Amino acid sequence: MGVADEPYQRYCPGEEHIHISDAVCLGRRRANFEKCPGCQFNDDERGERPFVASLVGARSRRGPVIDEREEQMIDRVFKAYDVRATVPDLLNEETAWRIGNATAQFLRTVLTGYDRSDVEMSKLIVGRDTRTHSPMLCDAFIEGASATGTPVVDIGLIDTSQIYFAVNHLKCCGGVVTTASHNPPNYNGFKICGPKGKPIGQDTGLQEIQRIAKAIARHKVDPLDSVQRRDLAEPYRDFLRGFLRPPRPLRIVVDASNGSAGRWFPIVFADIPGLTVHALNMEHDGEFAHPPNPLVEANLAQMKAAVRGMDADFGACFDGDADRCVLVDENAETVPCDLLTALLAEEYLRDAPGAAVVYDLRSSRIVKERIEACGGVAVRERVGHVFMKRAMAERGGVVGGELSGHFYFRDFFNCDSGMLALIAVCNILTRAGRGPGLSGLIRPLRVYRQSGERNFRNDDKDAALRLLAERFADAQIDHLDGITAQYDDWWFNVRPSNTESLLRLNLEAAGPGLLAARLAELTPLLGEPVEH
Repeated sequence: MGVADEPYQRYCPGEEHIHISDAVCLGRRRANFEKCPGCQFNDDERGERPFVASLVGARSRRGPVIDEREEQMIDRVFKAYDVRATVPDLLNEETAWRIGNATAQFLRTVLTGYDRSDVEMSKLIVGRDTRTHSPMLCDAFIEGASATGTPVVDIGLIDTSQIYFAVNHLKCCGGVVTTASHNPPNYNGFKICGPKGKPIGQDTGLQEIQRIAKAIARHKVDPLDSVQRRDLAEPYRDFLRGFLRPPRPLRIVVDASNGSAGRWFPIVFADIPGLTVHALNMEHDGEFAHPPNPLVEANLAQMKAAVRGMDADFGACFDGDADRCVLVDENAETVPCDLLTALLAEEYLRDAPGAAVVYDLRSSRIVKERIEACGGVAVRERVGHVFMKRAMAERGGVVGGELSGHFYFRDFFNCDSGMLALIAVCNILTRAGRGPGLSGLIRPLRVYRQSGERNFRNDDKDAALRLLAERFADAQIDHLDGITAQYDDWWFNVRPSNTESLLRLNLEAAGPGLLAARLAELTPLLGEPVEH
């Protein structure tokens, strides 16, 4: 490795008191850091083999002392697709600093080609949601990232989808939002993406960030002078509104769930002719009138009452960070998210015939049937934004949807946007005129009967999945995500939770009697039913 054989023996000229890792040293050289020329640790100038990122996990005997308890905390906050935990027992300023430092190291060291020498590409964009502890955690994250020499652009209080816009609007190595999405108020976390919104999940960088975070300790740094504040409200609003067709007169109810939509919905949708909005829970001070999870029917009650009371065309309820929304029709009936995916497919395939539409494997069979009937290519995918975004990019998807209320758009960098989903529904209703309404458009899609997602406590998930494969061996079986068994008139999927001893069941059948019979057959094989 040249001058330094251990990962914390390097430092920048004039900063001998601050030891940095090999990864930080490499990142600064790739970003043409001003102190790199002539530095004794500049392996590039000596023509030596550059640092390999996989060595970050090595320990220095004389470097920062890592507390074993802190390592365990780091392990517990990293999930399959993001960082998420309770505050402050697991996620606090210490862990946020280390995660910020590790994230900056990782994102800068994976830059390739010309991007490595472009100073602008070394920037990291950060934002936060409305939770009371988000400013504290975001500041600690920024401090940790800045300690690597990474310039940070702070875009303030945002909806998560805005980070995907920002990393495409500005040159950068990636973006991070401090948010816990739909989780209760005592939770927080970080959603991380790479350049152009590339998803960062367990197998695409999150494990490496976790490993780096465990190998470093928080240390004192000079006052931050590399943080730039930017307000992207105007370009973000203009970008989204560019997709909205002049609407016919529409009355809608919007529940911001006291989350990020409380700030951003009025900015994006203010003063649109023909659009009458009844707003609920727009205050965004970190206090929630109801849990910010629109998938729970009880959390839609206030919006449903408002839809009935004002004879609205539809209602939309956003989650805490506003990257997804759940709709109700003019009769205040909840619109299943998979059926909305089918409706969006029909709309987008009008302008992109033959394109792919991506849907998650829990979706009703009608989704695939409707996509193909409209001339599209149906792409069935694993659950989770990392897999959906990758499929959108690789298959050229024009639109995609998950049962969780995340909707993905080719024109939004293959990423999910709750705001754009609402815009798409406004466009659909405008095109349809004053005819059937949203309920009439969804009604033809209500062909099959579904169980909804059900959860079961099971301490031996693998054994249960093997048992299902044996028991239903005569079905068409695949293991794309857990196990899916398909018959002519019914199917089921059972997939294991990534973080808990849970199995999740989704079952669909041609009629209610068959649905009940198959549920009675399956549920005893899965474990103890639990509310989740």
